[in-house]
Amino acid sequence: MLVLTRRAGESVMIGSDVTVRVLEIRGDVVRVGVDAPRDVQVHREEVFHAVRAANLEAASAAAPSPSVLAGLRRRPVPAPSQPSDPAAAETGPGVSPPAAR
Repeated sequence: MLVLTRRAGESVMIGSDVTVRVLEIRGDVVRVGVDAPRDVQVHREEVFHAVRAANLEAASAAAPSPSVLAGLRRRPVPAPSQPSDPAAAETGPGVSPPAAR
């Protein structure tokens, strides 16, 4: 573990795109700010563990049973519907209906 001493207003760089800045020190409480790209998740440790536990629980509860998956594989695929009017088959997006004579 790297141990550093920083004063209020000083920062620590993690890689080239994450900055941890000491914002304020009051007694034994230190306020820090983390500047990171949006794709980097930043959580307090207790929140991180709670989110991870909830995700693991949801993933195990949401996993479908093999019998459900087998039933889905056997489900027939409906055939595309055919227009009842042959002239209607000739019209569609970008196709103009035949001109009246």
